[in-house]
Amino acid sequence: MDALLSPSLGTMVWASIAFLVVLFIMRKFAWGPILQGLKDREQTIANALNEAEKARLDITNLKSDNEKLLQEARNERDALLREGRDLKEQIISEAKAKAKEEADKVTAAAREAIQNEKLAAMAELKSHVASLSLDIAEKVVRTHLADQENQQQLVTKLLGETDLN
Repeated sequence: MDALLSPSLGTMVWASIAFLVVLFIMRKFAWGPILQGLKDREQTIANALNEAEKARLDITNLKSDNEKLLQEARNERDALLREGRDLKEQIISEAKAKAKEEADKVTAAAREAIQNEKLAAMAELKSHVASLSLDIAEKVVRTHLADQENQQQLVTKLLGETDLN
């Protein structure tokens, strides 16, 4: 049993050879794939980080694009509101102009109607005056056909009595 505990040169050589063979086999079949797996994992992580950075940049670009679109929409909204206000002002001014035109037409029609009424009243007044004149002339002729002075006094008197309104 003592031989097992004390190392001998042969045992050491065979143990070293066995260790080297196990080391070679482990290197070829275990460490290589393990190291390759680690490299692959490291590459996958690096790719994932790159993709995450790309995604972050894309999100930043999307946010920027969204802000631009939002600003454009606000500008368009403001332009539409300005256009609406301008259109409202234009419609109001057109309506005022049309109302003024209509009022002018109504005023002109009223003036024309007043003028026509005035002319009609004057014509009626002339007719009435002519009728009165005929009545006066008839009375004058009947009353004083021969006397000229009496006729003149009668005409003056009748004209003074006549109401011209």
